[in-house]
Amino acid sequence: MSSTQIAGADLAARAAAVIPGGVNSGQRQVPGLEDMVITATSGSTFTDATGQTFTDYHSAFGPPLLGHNDPDVEAAVAATGRSLDLMGVGVTRVEVELAERLVANVPSLEKVLLTCTGSEATFHALRVSRTATGRRHVIKFQGCYHGWHDSVAMNVISPAERVGGKDPISGGMLPEAIESTIVCRFNDADEVARALEQVDVAAIILEMIPHNIGAVLPQPGFLERLRELATKHGTVLIFDEVITGFRHGLGGYQAISGVTPDLTTLGKAMANGWPVSALGGKAELMDLFSTTPGQPAFFAGTFNGHPATSAAALATIEKLEREPVHEHVFRLGERAPTGLQAMYDRIGVPAVVSGFGSIFVTYFLEGPVVSYDDLLRNDVDLFIGYRREMMQDGIFELPLNLKRSHFSYAHTDEDVDRLLVATEAAVTRHLDRRA
Repeated sequence: MSSTQIAGADLAARAAAVIPGGVNSGQRQVPGLEDMVITATSGSTFTDATGQTFTDYHSAFGPPLLGHNDPDVEAAVAATGRSLDLMGVGVTRVEVELAERLVANVPSLEKVLLTCTGSEATFHALRVSRTATGRRHVIKFQGCYHGWHDSVAMNVISPAERVGGKDPISGGMLPEAIESTIVCRFNDADEVARALEQVDVAAIILEMIPHNIGAVLPQPGFLERLRELATKHGTVLIFDEVITGFRHGLGGYQAISGVTPDLTTLGKAMANGWPVSALGGKAELMDLFSTTPGQPAFFAGTFNGHPATSAAALATIEKLEREPVHEHVFRLGERAPTGLQAMYDRIGVPAVVSGFGSIFVTYFLEGPVVSYDDLLRNDVDLFIGYRREMMQDGIFELPLNLKRSHFSYAHTDEDVDRLLVATEAAVTRHLDRRA
């Protein structure tokens, strides 16, 4: 074992001694990668404690759309930090400019509030929906993830026997919250219609593309029907664009689809990896928050609108506006799935390569893929196995079932060429090994 490997193993052991499980998020505890220690990130790559550098398609679950350590974003953060720190009273210019940019770009936003994480944004979206309607039930969809809070922390990657029922992802959740959440099948608007007829629902919340299970695309008419149903029943429609927002376009996927929700949550790619998120929408809903004195929906957070993270978001959006970021990542995102699908067809491996824009994923199953139910047929062993094999070739796609991969502005055509060759080799090696 080299000295760098020894140092990495030592650091992992030190982490395990003082951090439960050795990591600060449950999704970072990946079987087989328990001793992974990251020492550097740059552009489309990261380096671990063994000194190996990987082309990074995991991309921290998606935030660095521009690539790791983007110089323009980092310069904006540093410049802001030299002159302005957190005050916790009043407002700063950079918060105002960021809010103005968000409202200008995202169709549904009339007013917007800043917070730190996507989970906080979706929590407050549901809170204000319940405030506005006086109702307690909400609808979410199997396979969609909206954060850690009790109303939505259920029915994401569920085992077959839990699909169709309640599948909480954590202990300690309030039974009343679980009972108040109705889980529907994605792309099944008729099921939503039946639920709305039976129960007074405060909000419908969904990922427009459920990227937490890869890339299940909305069927034609599905989003439009949800808009119609929400309007008919006086239900707040919430689009969780924490992943799709800014990664798929300056206006989010709602601008692409032409369907406008009542509320939108944003995060991840909005600040290229810095911890900031946003909740915005109709003024009549946003004005119910206690940021307006005397209003009933409490909203607070010491780090909300932090100047440094606001500067990161503002710099990211400005770069998206002036440079061909989306053109570049969409082109790579077209090349890779097309090449991958052709390769799987050629070698005779049943696969559906799905994606949108810069996000792609291979499901090892016979299509079509319309809802989470279809993904129960995915060959999990092959999905995880080939990704582990890819690490031997210096390419990293997260080896967890159904997790998506991402292109950034820092990825190149040469990266796509290497990805196609390495994927075929990795899949072939894994299938030979288990034969």
